Amino acid sequence: MKLAFSTLGVPGLPVSEVIRLAVEHGYQGVELRAHPEEPVHPGLTALERTAVAEEFKRGGVEILTVAGYVKVAAPGDDETVVEGIAQLVELARDLGASNVRVFPGGGQDPAEADAAAARRLGAAAPHAADLGVRVLLETHDSHRAGADVARVVGTVGHGRIGALWDVMHTWLAGEEPAASHAVLAPHLGYVQVKDIASAEDTTPLALGAGVLPLKACLDVLDQDSWVCWEYEKRWYPEAARLPELLAAGREHILRLGAPKQ
Repeated sequence: MKLAFSTLGVPGLPVSEVIRLAVEHGYQGVELRAHPEEPVHPGLTALERTAVAEEFKRGGVEILTVAGYVKVAAPGDDETVVEGIAQLVELARDLGASNVRVFPGGGQDPAEADAAAARRLGAAAPHAADLGVRVLLETHDSHRAGADVARVVGTVGHGRIGALWDVMHTWLAGEEPAASHAVLAPHLGYVQVKDIASAEDTTPLALGAGVLPLKACLDVLDQDSWVCWEYEKRWYPEAARLPELLAAGREHILRLGAPKQ
């Protein structure tokens, strides 16, 4: 399996240090949190984008995803959402990233949320296709289960619109890993893994130290799949530091995902 980690686990860390951590601990890629708090976000100039892309290329580390915060099912006008996706797609293209992450964020009637998300993603798809970037809708908030995201992405029916499987959210939705994978597989970009103590305490833990069914999730994946560790240090300052956990986390993922004999 190809491994990445999210910079949500190392808030504000300079790009050079992110690359160093990936190289030293055997991660082939990173998921870049695209937010003004971070070194990489849509406000970067063309020169700044080029510098980031070249630094990752020199380090031999792939930028798997630009992880944005656009909410495609949220109430409001379509134009703002579609423009937000376009900005993320352009940033991803400039950095050489394969994917953009978006959230559902629905706050209205579920059927209306589905329709809004599908309509906006459909409108964003041609631009993403032109730039060679895939837009991935994460299992999250209003669309926590794999079935929820698959319903929207399937309605769009475009190859540049896919799904991102966050295993914590499908678990919290009460969906078995095999069921999540079955509905997401036709659209799946990659998988985000993490671990937590319980549904009530989602403070991030070292992989294998919590209750999430990581082995069951990894068992259903192809051996060439990308797996990204999203350690939510930004939202839980009291959590342990991610750099000290990366080596053991890598070994845990590879051990769980090893081919069956």
